[in-house]
Amino acid sequence: MNTDDLLKRYAAGERDFRDINLVGANLSGANLSGANLSGASLGSANLSRASLKGANLQGAFLYGADLSFAKISEANLKDADLTKANLKGANLVKSNLQGAKVSGAILTAVNLRAANLEGVNLCGANLSGINLHSANLINAKLNWANLSGARMSGSKLTGAWLNAVKLKGAWMNGVDLHGIDLDGVDLSEARLSGTNFSNANLPAANLSEAQMRVANLAGANLRAANFSGTWLMKANLSNAELSKADFNDANLRDANLSGAKLNGATLCDADLSRANLSDTYLWAAKLDVANLTEANLNGASMRGASLEDAELEQAVYNQETLFPVGFDPSKAGACFVATRQLLAA
Repeated sequence: MNTDDLLKRYAAGERDFRDINLVGANLSGANLSGANLSGASLGSANLSRASLKGANLQGAFLYGADLSFAKISEANLKDADLTKANLKGANLVKSNLQGAKVSGAILTAVNLRAANLEGVNLCGANLSGINLHSANLINAKLNWANLSGARMSGSKLTGAWLNAVKLKGAWMNGVDLHGIDLDGVDLSEARLSGTNFSNANLPAANLSEAQMRVANLAGANLRAANFSGTWLMKANLSNAELSKADFNDANLRDANLSGAKLNGATLCDADLSRANLSDTYLWAAKLDVANLTEANLNGASMRGASLEDAELEQAVYNQETLFPVGFDPSKAGACFVATRQLLAA
């Protein structure tokens, strides 16, 4: 079957073209929506701007094919070979690529919203700015991939391989990353509001200028992480390991830091107003010019901490709170409240 035969038979209503051999064919702009092309040999074929919406391409051979700007939404590409294919600008919304081979494929500006990429190998791929909103990336291999600026809010990343991945400026609002290992990852300027990082391993991670409102970082290892300029309003950092972390100019208003380890951390100019710092370890922490207005400091340990020009107006502390030697909390505006008074309240 040649190209003309295929298009004539399609126009006549035929849709079953499984296992056809059209290697190198020119099908640019062709309409093959809903066609059954499973097992088809389309290596090096020109399918640029073609319409393959809802097509069955399961197991198809598309090695080196040109699929740039093609409409492939809701298509079945399970186990297809897309090695070195050009998918620039292609629309793959809600398509199924489970088990597909995409090594060396061009994926610039591809729309993979709500696509199924479970287990797909994307190691080292350039996915900057890609749309992966609500995509299934369970067990996907993303090691060394560039996902800078990628839209990944609502995506599923359970079991994904993310070693040395680049996520600067990525949109990951509401993503579940609990327990994930992202040592030294760059998440600067990322959108992470509502993201779940509970018990994650993120030592030395760069989270500077990130948006992390209401994020869950409970129990996470964030030792020496960079949070400078980060927005963490109402975030949960309870029992997190934050020793030597940088929170300079961070917004931690209403955040929960109870039980967190902030030994040697830098919180200069940080906004900690109404933050919960009960039972928090702040040994040798730098809190110069920090805003601790109405903060809960009950049981906090601040031995050797620096509080020069810090604002503690209406902050509360109890008999278990340890301030630096020579520091008078009452002169700074803090209020002593006995533990039994708090329990009665």
